[in-house]
Amino acid sequence: MSNQQYIEGRNPVLEGIKGQREIEKILIAEGANQGSIKKIKGMAKDNNIMIQYVHRNKLDSLSETGNHQGVMALVTSYEYKDIEDIFALAEERDEHPFVIILDEIEDPHNLGSIIRTAECAGAHGIIIPKRRSASVTAVVSKTSAGAVEYMPVVKVSNIAYTMDQLKDKGLWIYGADMDGKEDYFDVDIKGPVGIVVGNEGKGIGRLVKEKCDFLIKIPMKGKVTSLNASVSASIIMYEVLRQRSLR
Repeated sequence: MSNQQYIEGRNPVLEGIKGQREIEKILIAEGANQGSIKKIKGMAKDNNIMIQYVHRNKLDSLSETGNHQGVMALVTSYEYKDIEDIFALAEERDEHPFVIILDEIEDPHNLGSIIRTAECAGAHGIIIPKRRSASVTAVVSKTSAGAVEYMPVVKVSNIAYTMDQLKDKGLWIYGADMDGKEDYFDVDIKGPVGIVVGNEGKGIGRLVKEKCDFLIKIPMKGKVTSLNASVSASIIMYEVLRQRSLR
């Protein structure tokens, strides 16, 4: 497996320059010189990053997202973090740990959207399984609008076992599930918390569900009985932020 990958699009490349990943070079479409492309060029120069001008067809052939916006950066592959990195970030911010646990989210767009919202909502990390799950790719980076550069993502062999580790560290684990007994806004989720979001089709797996301390639901009034996984995650993440913001 290559230890290099591309990040695509103007905002992901900008955040990549600001972030901690090593950038080998930035590819810019010939003739592209408007808006944030100028900013990318300036930041690349300030950071001694090589710029290579290429025909737009070259970017099209390299692109995974189909939406490179005239710029791509060749970077070292995303470096997955450890559980301890999540707790270190919470301690650094002097906040209760706030962790998002994803049980087999397979769509990279959903993963990217969840990472973006998690970063905006103040979460300290995302946990994903090594198998049957989307990984951090160019598509995820693009969908996250570069938020992946700031959000620790941890890959684990066993989600259920990891939940036990989080509980040992004082977290209460809440699973987002249609069969939950309480609505998400009726539970106290201000303290150390882990939020579990399940697979797009199957939801949370049986064993993972059994490991949750509580199952909470998002009330539904329409004829459609479920929400997109990233939308469900966003609603609950912002409830955590709302409760933590109350004085």
